[in-house]
Amino acid sequence: MQPLRIVIADDESLIRLDLKEMLQRMGHTVIGEAGDGRRAVELTERLRPDLVILDIRMPGLDGIDAAQEIAMARLAPVLLLTAYSQRDLVERAMSAGVFAYVVKPFTEASLLPAIGVAIARFREFREISEQTASLQEALETRKAVDRAKGILMDRYRLSESEAFRRIQQQSMRSRRPMREIAEAILIAHEVEGSAPSRERSRRTSGDGPPARREER
Repeated sequence: MQPLRIVIADDESLIRLDLKEMLQRMGHTVIGEAGDGRRAVELTERLRPDLVILDIRMPGLDGIDAAQEIAMARLAPVLLLTAYSQRDLVERAMSAGVFAYVVKPFTEASLLPAIGVAIARFREFREISEQTASLQEALETRKAVDRAKGILMDRYRLSESEAFRRIQQQSMRSRRPMREIAEAILIAHEVEGSAPSRERSRRTSGDGPPARREER
């Protein structure tokens, strides 16, 4: 991974120091530090970093709300640091424009792949945004595309980037938005998944073809 210019924000100075030293060992440069979400947004607007790393709990503007403001302006990918891994909190963060998260206590081993995911998903989000009129529409499209990517990854053993490219290429060939392609994949998957269930139900209820009577 090439060196990145990064803004970090956490209201605990010791955590910021640990994070900064860890990122520097990984070859990156911390170009701005903040102790709250509002300051993090201001630094991002002024410095235009390659990545923003935010703690989820900060005074004033929290990490999720700060991420949403950064996403609205499409300034940089956001990686969230959290001590919480509840599904509803993660879903709220992803809906706000967070592209990856790391659960504390973090290590270089957990940060490295999360940074890569955040950068890659932000590139995808920019491409999706070109087909949408608003941030909300782009985020909804991203949700559908992410679910469709998961189906393609499982079915064809693709990487996340390969699955995205397949959806993007189909969109370009058919001249249809990526959201339509993703939703078509989701519908096809649901239909395929329900077919075996219907067949099992039919056999269980006795609606299947009559059993052949043995000839004596």
